Amino acid sequence: MNNNDANKTHYIACNLCEAICGLEIKLKEGQIKSIRGDAQDPISKGHICPKAVALQDIYNDPDRLRTPIKKTDNGWQAISWKQAYKEVTKQLKRIQRQHGKNAVAVYLGNPTVHNLDALLFGPMFFRTLKTKSRYSATSVDQLPEQLVSLLMFGHSLLIPLPDLDRTGFHIIFGANPVVSNGSLMTAPGVSRRLKAIRERGGQLVVVDPRRTETAAIANQHLFIKPGSDVFMLLAMLHVVFSENLQSLGTVGEFTEGLHVIEKLVLDYPPEKVASITAVEPQALQTLVRDFCAADSASCYGRIGVSTQQYGTLTQWLITVFNIVTGNLDVPGGTMFSKPAFEVITANKSGKKGFADHFSRVRKLPNFNGEFPVATLAEEITTEGEGQIRALVTSAGNPVLSTPNGNQLDAALAGLDFMVSIDIYLNETTRHADIILPPLTTLERSQYDLAFQALAIRNGAKFSQPVFKAGKKQRSDCQIFTELGWRMQTGNWLGKAGGWLKKEILQRLGSEWIINRRLKQGPYQQSHGLNLKKLKENPHGIDLGPMQPCLPDRLLTTDKTIKLAPQECVADLEKLNQRLLADEIRATSPEYDLQLIGRRNPRSNNSWLHNSYRMVKGKQRCLALIHPQDAKSRNLQDGDMAVVSSRVGAIRIPVVCSDEMMPGVISIPHGWGHQLPGTQLSVAKQHAGVNTNILTDDYFLDTVSGNAALNGVAVSISKDMQARQN
Repeated sequence: MNNNDANKTHYIACNLCEAICGLEIKLKEGQIKSIRGDAQDPISKGHICPKAVALQDIYNDPDRLRTPIKKTDNGWQAISWKQAYKEVTKQLKRIQRQHGKNAVAVYLGNPTVHNLDALLFGPMFFRTLKTKSRYSATSVDQLPEQLVSLLMFGHSLLIPLPDLDRTGFHIIFGANPVVSNGSLMTAPGVSRRLKAIRERGGQLVVVDPRRTETAAIANQHLFIKPGSDVFMLLAMLHVVFSENLQSLGTVGEFTEGLHVIEKLVLDYPPEKVASITAVEPQALQTLVRDFCAADSASCYGRIGVSTQQYGTLTQWLITVFNIVTGNLDVPGGTMFSKPAFEVITANKSGKKGFADHFSRVRKLPNFNGEFPVATLAEEITTEGEGQIRALVTSAGNPVLSTPNGNQLDAALAGLDFMVSIDIYLNETTRHADIILPPLTTLERSQYDLAFQALAIRNGAKFSQPVFKAGKKQRSDCQIFTELGWRMQTGNWLGKAGGWLKKEILQRLGSEWIINRRLKQGPYQQSHGLNLKKLKENPHGIDLGPMQPCLPDRLLTTDKTIKLAPQECVADLEKLNQRLLADEIRATSPEYDLQLIGRRNPRSNNSWLHNSYRMVKGKQRCLALIHPQDAKSRNLQDGDMAVVSSRVGAIRIPVVCSDEMMPGVISIPHGWGHQLPGTQLSVAKQHAGVNTNILTDDYFLDTVSGNAALNGVAVSISKDMQARQN
């Protein structure tokens, strides 16, 4: 590194969450001097959250791996990349030769979508495995929302986004963007954007079982029982039709199914669902009337509604509500982004994208070629043809992030072979035979393919590496192309460009692909957009607000919006039967509380707990309960409690808070670094507990099979053996 590089200022996009805020990173003598928000970034405008400064901690972390390691009888030992590649592909080939292609499974963690190389080159390797046993964090996160977009608009990434900067009335179901920075909605500086709604005379309403940080800045907060959002939305739609407030607006000519929706919601007046939702009928009616009277309005739901028993139905009805009130594809309503690198293309595979195959044991449907991860453990432990015997994980920690974590932890221990592409020896990768560590954010280039396609304001930004990788380190591009080449032992690229050799592809890397696709994109002619121009504009380029784009952007076969997809209508009819039979029970006598999750601004799933600056200070892995629930169980602030569910139990300190709805308990997601055999020195000292010991692998979204992490029935009692100091 020359002196200029050693004291250079870099402008990059943070890749720790979906907001992709611009960062200014200053170096002094080759070390990070400061990380600040980039005031010249046209989209984030200097916004930064506490997580961004942890990028340097990940890069400098003495616990992170930089070269491959192999599990031996004498513990973990460093090996060469050549040996690692050879042994990994030898074992994968052996298992597939003996037990079939599907005996090797793949799990992709959430960080994959934040990694350009992993997105571009990972699929090339995974295709060489030719396995149907594929899983990812999608089915513990956003599967219902993507499925609804697939069924209604023809593509799983054609997701309507709230036009926050122009909306006059915004309803949020089960989301806390003030803390999460937004999800499936790239909106850097989202707190500023939400406050601006009120400042311009608009209304912000939050519907949530907890009075969240977002609810604290809203005009109104409505408590709702976990998992009952579907009934509130049915009642909201009932009000729309009963009071003749419906209007398809600009999408009326190419939308079908309006009368079906009107008939479906007929039996759900607000008075009927009030006892189920705990939302007063008058409050619900006023909410709908005010929404429909606003000049512009948008309704948004996220993690809290996606990860529940009726996640698909709820996300469907949110989208329907936006459409039938005339708030789709109009400024201030919900709209579609127009990314510079187009990731939304027509499906030419002949597959539906949903329920093309079903899992071996429980017969759950796949989505975009992946099965629900809640089935992974049983597919490993259940003997018979197609049993999973080997696993490839990439940037994932499913032991902490998927339901019934103890069950999956035990299942992984029984695999014949496992390889993990990861920078840490964590709760999941400790089961691997070989770990292959890729580069970190500050050592690689980045262009956000997925999140530019979900941005509430169009833009483009290319981040160049802050630090040069060491000679013994390998990028995701190098790892995936090498593994793919060795699995095929020949010219394996096929449709990706059959004439290219592995060495050429590795040399060209992601920059060649990005440049090519930008030149083919919608802004090449208007903005002369290519990679060179992005490099000349390191702060990023503003490509303007979202614009109406329908019906041109629709990818349904007949270019119409499907208001009433068969899959959703059929499940709603089943819901009606359960309601009529009075079979809906929020809790049971044994498990009389409902569990919901929550986020913290200094945490991001399980990613950042090995950064001391992120975990220092007061303990944050705490159970929040309403004071009356605590009193009835003889619990006080600081008491250790035992929380139990059908599948497991944890011990956790309690905090009494009136921000909680009575009957509901909140525990944060992603903690629990207590298992032996990991190499996470800081995280172990601030371990917390794994809430997914409580979540149930048989409690799923009824349509998609997505994990229902919210609304899980639990009990809580005082731990008589200890009291938290």
